[in-house]
Amino acid sequence: MPAPLDRASLLAWYDAHRRDLPWRRTSDPYAIWVSEIMLQQTRVETVVPYYERFLARFPDPASLAAADEDEVLSRWSGLGYYRRARLLHRGAREVVAQYGGEVPRDAEARRGLPGVGRYTAGAIGSIAFGLEEPVVDGNVARVLSRALGIDTPLGQAATERALWDAATDLVRGPRPGDLNQALMELGARVCTPKRPTCLVCPWREACVARADGRVEALPVPRKKAAPRPVSLVAVVATRGRGELALLRGEGALFGGLYGVPTAEGQGREAARRALRESGVRARLEPAARGRLEHVLSHRRLDVEVWRASAAVASAPAALHARGALDEVGISRLTRKILCAAEGSPGADA
Repeated sequence: MPAPLDRASLLAWYDAHRRDLPWRRTSDPYAIWVSEIMLQQTRVETVVPYYERFLARFPDPASLAAADEDEVLSRWSGLGYYRRARLLHRGAREVVAQYGGEVPRDAEARRGLPGVGRYTAGAIGSIAFGLEEPVVDGNVARVLSRALGIDTPLGQAATERALWDAATDLVRGPRPGDLNQALMELGARVCTPKRPTCLVCPWREACVARADGRVEALPVPRKKAAPRPVSLVAVVATRGRGELALLRGEGALFGGLYGVPTAEGQGREAARRALRESGVRARLEPAARGRLEHVLSHRRLDVEVWRASAAVASAPAALHARGALDEVGISRLTRKILCAAEGSPGADA
């Protein structure tokens, strides 16, 4: 029978193998909060430069709260999942308004902040404040599912309860923040989704999945619906060479960033409708300039790209200088659409 999971061996492994990451060099709860939000569904290597630039511009909750949303989103542009940035911005304003600009130590107060759930609150509490608060993210769920032999699907209530109970037991003791980071690091570097390197795992003798030969079978994934196909038309409407018609998209397509006029459907009539519904009058070119595919979590977009000239814009759209797009913040989809309109290979990036 496998041995119990041992905190000491995991912490010793972490001390020897931890990566030197910028958010591990601080105990500032705000900086840790920013890192945890950025790391959601985003690779560490991608996050590092964004994190450093973001904190250089917004070093504390007060500076972030004072910024307008366009600037915040422009600094986030390229990271994706822009709702995270908007919630972080709202959270910083709440910290300034209710807690004097200091991230609250109290767990319930932290969990009451916009965008801060049980995981993020636990990461801040354990890493910044040294509190015995558990975390369960994708990496931790994989480690614990294998180590404990949890064979019910992720996302089910029983599975989530078992994972959080195990994480709560493990975090009790010295160095709770390091313990949580060690679990995440183990999942990221050793107990990986495919071809885990079990021979170098500090818990190899305690792992139920390894003892039972079920490492590749666990965790049992949750069922995911295939992305729904959606046909769209997008119109790059310009005035001269220097201005472009843009409007802010509040939904999943643009996540609060600016985008070009779009509408469901394809063809010339759909392109005209996209302009009309966006408040843009412009002269459409005779034919579409190209098409691209863009996959979101629940939708697979087939986008037909048109160009139009002599644009005049009224609400909700407005004309923006093409040289200042980074200042207003545009989505990755918008960048792909602009590349397609110009016939650039970046359309497939």
